[in-house]
Amino acid sequence: MTQKQYARQGKITAEMLEAALYDQVDPQLIREGLAKGTIVVPKSINHNFPARAIGEGLSTKINANIGTSEERCNLPEEMEKLQCAVNYGADSVMDLSTGGDLRKIRKNMLAKSPIMLGTVPIYSVICDLFRQKKEISDMTSEMLFREIELQAQEGVDFITVHCGVTKESIRHLQNSERVLGIVSRGGSLLKKWIEETSQENPLYENYDRLLDIAEKYDVSLSLGDGLRPGAQYDATDSGQIAELLILGELVKLADKRGIQVMVEGPGHIPLNEIEMNVKLQKKICHNAPFYVLGPLVTDIAPGYDHITGAIGGALAASYGADFLCYVTPAEHLCLPDLNDVKQGVIASKLAAHCGDLIKRRGVTAVRDQKISEARRDLNWEKIFQYALDPELARKRKDDSVVKGSDHCTMCGSLCAIKTDKK
Repeated sequence: MTQKQYARQGKITAEMLEAALYDQVDPQLIREGLAKGTIVVPKSINHNFPARAIGEGLSTKINANIGTSEERCNLPEEMEKLQCAVNYGADSVMDLSTGGDLRKIRKNMLAKSPIMLGTVPIYSVICDLFRQKKEISDMTSEMLFREIELQAQEGVDFITVHCGVTKESIRHLQNSERVLGIVSRGGSLLKKWIEETSQENPLYENYDRLLDIAEKYDVSLSLGDGLRPGAQYDATDSGQIAELLILGELVKLADKRGIQVMVEGPGHIPLNEIEMNVKLQKKICHNAPFYVLGPLVTDIAPGYDHITGAIGGALAASYGADFLCYVTPAEHLCLPDLNDVKQGVIASKLAAHCGDLIKRRGVTAVRDQKISEARRDLNWEKIFQYALDPELARKRKDDSVVKGSDHCTMCGSLCAIKTDKK
């Protein structure tokens, strides 16, 4: 049975209790949200770790993407990235590997990850075909569903499936005037497959089979935004909306079966369209948890996109987005390294916290108050304790003045706090 099915029977599971403890909420809130479909607890029956929940009334969670590429495949390095993401507060990681022994990489991550692990199964299928010198069009529906079930058996907690990339949504995309076309890897692969085979997307056409696998292993479905905008100019166009309408229908079908489902969202969006996009998704997708990439609010910042993503993420979270996928300084440039992962997680964690100061101020603001009180008292140890990155805060302070000093090099004897106290 799935967590959602248990919830609808009125049962509070151990996983619901763990998630409630993490978020400092009544377990009944988790159960009721699961039953309604406004909360998910992505935790496979075959992956053992302390569960966390995503959705309405809870803290905004963050995800870190890691994984190898064809150009760079180093498993020890990816395991370091996993640990780094965990250390700095990620709630989940996604293994987006496309290079090397993908099954070995995934199994290592599952064995070591103390948080949720997500994947995009179509990557494994296409990478295997390419290794055999075959084409995307050689993929069969059976190959795709066999891979999905394999990963579910292994213990993956949620999978991104681009079910909304269909003949109909592609038609709407082609009628729009996009600058950048498709920027989703999964979306582009499925569009090419549909066009070359003249067949419908198997994830859409055989959606019941997908639900059967999800139910068997309690794998949460993350309905991917394969037609998300990858440029400011393309935001909220007909292709994006056509896909979203399809995803809304699929949310309803999953909900009837008691399958946990969340919906992925854009992407590159200008500041003034973020609120509309969040509210539109919630309306069309029956208040299913919303998982956004960034969103990035400008296209001009290669090397600094963790900042553009954090700006958009803070706004999206404040308007009701439930799950932020981090963006690193390497976005649009290269495979992220260890420091990129750290910077991406911290920026996304900061965005989530800022959003939560609006959504659940009573719980979230406690930390802000504690650090403010520590600054008032010039209590540096407590400042470091409540800082988002204690290591950096301590280093900057200690490197600039004699250790143990009660002021910083910014004001020295003109410290406003000291003056005010006198």
